[in-house]
Amino acid sequence: MIARRTLLTGAAALTAVATLAPLRAQAQTGPLKVGTVKFGSVNWLIETIRAEGIDKALGLDLAMVELSNNQAGPISLLSGGSDVIVSDWTWALRQRGHGEALKFAPYSSTLGGVIVPANSPIKSVAGLAGHRLGVAGSGIDKSWLLLQAYARKKLGFDIASKVTIQFGSAPLLAEQVRDGKLDATLNFWTQNVRLEALGFRQVIGMKDVMSELAIDPIPAFVGFVWKEATQAARGPQIANLLKAADQANAILAKSDTAWTRLKPLMKAQSDTEANALRAAYVSGIAAPWRDADMKSAEKIMGLLIEAGDTEFIGAGTKFDPKLFHVANT
Repeated sequence: MIARRTLLTGAAALTAVATLAPLRAQAQTGPLKVGTVKFGSVNWLIETIRAEGIDKALGLDLAMVELSNNQAGPISLLSGGSDVIVSDWTWALRQRGHGEALKFAPYSSTLGGVIVPANSPIKSVAGLAGHRLGVAGSGIDKSWLLLQAYARKKLGFDIASKVTIQFGSAPLLAEQVRDGKLDATLNFWTQNVRLEALGFRQVIGMKDVMSELAIDPIPAFVGFVWKEATQAARGPQIANLLKAADQANAILAKSDTAWTRLKPLMKAQSDTEANALRAAYVSGIAAPWRDADMKSAEKIMGLLIEAGDTEFIGAGTKFDPKLFHVANT
């Protein structure tokens, strides 16, 4: 069953992480707590798991922890408010460097990019110079660091010094570029799809950026993240969550009925937007992690460390293959 949602705000989560000691691995009972942002695409997946009875068939008891924003997810996981969240493996690697033994299993390979109004004079990344750019997340966001690496290696300039940068939440930045308060935004795929449905256009996608940086194959960045301590205590539940996700995604890849059911959750303003969100989600359904993905991820991490500052690199940040969950191992 899906238990009642609880709201974890960023402020409350910060208090929790500051006061709670790390949890020791121990036998745990009760539902598996999955932290999700209210309108994130993982909610579409969980709703499909519930509606199709996949959770019951697997004996999987889930409790959804509603998070106020993407930044609250990592805090919720580290403080024990959630057992599993959806986040980037780049963040999880940084945490392993800080002593937090985390695991990652791929969920989505869909990525965002730089998007501008239809009538914008900006035609390329170089054209961003002198303009106001909103970046979803913070200065250590993977897409921002990779865009800097691309601009430096392929265009020969430091984009961070050429634009006026505003960091913020994905929905806020989408609203500001709609209102003309920003000239462009480097945003998550869901927000970009919604903007494109309104006539905005993409200057460059993050998959194009990585192709230009000779990343092949392009691995999934977003996935389920949990602690090794949770794995030790609740391994069967974690395994069943991953099985449930695979089964639900198989349905979402082909079922019109499933997507009709999800329309209220998607909050699409038109059928065009709903169809575009569906297409982007399905195209990004991630395959299990492979050796080739591991090699690409290691190369990407090197680029990120090179492009990042001390905040990203931190103490001991390095590529660690132990982060990545490999099926049946």
